[in-house]
Amino acid sequence: MAKIVVLGGGVGGVSAAYEARETFGKEHEVILVSDSDYFEFTPSNPWVAVKWRTPEQIKVNLAETMPKHGVRFIGTAADEIKADENTIVLAGGDTVHYDYLIIASGPDLAFDEIEGMGPHDGYTASVCKTGHAAMAGDKFEEFCANPQPIVVGAAQGASCYGPAYEYAFILDTELRKRKIRRKVPITFVTAEPYIGHLGLDGVGDTKGMLESEMRDRDIKWICNSRIDKFEQGKAFVTQINTDGSDGDNHELNFGHCMVLPAFRGIKPLMGIEGLVNPRGFVLVDQHQRNPKYENIFAVGVCVAIPPVGPTPVPVGVPKTGYMIESMVTASVLNLQEIISGQNPTHRASWNAFCLADFGDRGMAFIAEPQIPPRNTNWSGSGRWVHWAKVAFEKYFLRKVRKGSLEPVFEKVTMRLIGLSKLRHKQED
Repeated sequence: MAKIVVLGGGVGGVSAAYEARETFGKEHEVILVSDSDYFEFTPSNPWVAVKWRTPEQIKVNLAETMPKHGVRFIGTAADEIKADENTIVLAGGDTVHYDYLIIASGPDLAFDEIEGMGPHDGYTASVCKTGHAAMAGDKFEEFCANPQPIVVGAAQGASCYGPAYEYAFILDTELRKRKIRRKVPITFVTAEPYIGHLGLDGVGDTKGMLESEMRDRDIKWICNSRIDKFEQGKAFVTQINTDGSDGDNHELNFGHCMVLPAFRGIKPLMGIEGLVNPRGFVLVDQHQRNPKYENIFAVGVCVAIPPVGPTPVPVGVPKTGYMIESMVTASVLNLQEIISGQNPTHRASWNAFCLADFGDRGMAFIAEPQIPPRNTNWSGSGRWVHWAKVAFEKYFLRKVRKGSLEPVFEKVTMRLIGLSKLRHKQED
């Protein structure tokens, strides 16, 4: 009997645990290790940050759910990974041995890389975790009693931009509902070389669509931004020229600020030679397997992916749900082949799919594959995106609760690709 351990209780980890359980049946043991007893539907965090959702509405208790579906659950954070010994050391000193490990740990949030940043020790809010978003929601209520300027954006090295755009537009929608939008100037600050880059060099007309959306909502923006520091009520930003030299300096006042940080690997991964790169992201081959430790696979945000191209300010590459889903399936199928004595043959389809909610409407995009040149390069917008994301949230949470293996992201993406091809055919 092989012991298959999945590290991480997010989208990738839960999906990997379920797929491994289904694939290997009772012949092998599947264990999910997470630093929390709860799965959080991270895409809904911007809604939590304006109290359109409560944290409880977007959580699933993994300690209760996983055993129902044949997965042993350990709700204790990993403290160290001893890759040479096939062992995970947990906080508190207990150990978990594995024959095969699937790392789906997500990122460590690098708030400390910018002075004054972060929801705990700094002056900025976050929507990266549901707990952070709940804190932002409480502070937002206080803010509305005394409206002031708002700064939203993504710092240098960030690799996830959709939630920043979402939060800026959702704030705009909520402030209009409260009849105080006219009192609140909003500035969007981003490391991207242009609005709508998204770490992907744009998808379809995301540049034109997002710039138009910002103009319609009177949101100002600053691109190629390096955030130097935050102080109470102030963001200090340097705009970088195309040759890499420092350009204009901006001192932005704010009463509320949410900036996405850069990501890095979690602390137990840092410094393991051959397993991770200098930022702690896991190195994988075309089969999601680490080249040095061939019994270790990785899926999701923790995977090392190079940027799509050079930019004046460092811009990372996002890993969306569709890509994560395909990484999971490839990893589990390859693991099945390896356990059966065969060579791995399956590759993930590294495609990008995103539903970005703007509060009253939204934008969807599909990049297939994620890195250009692409077979599908589509973006669309409208009120339907808002309602699609609402439905998708319920759909995915139901999947987690029921232990479903249905490829939710792929299913929705294929339908949207079909609609885009139909649109192009009608235009021709």
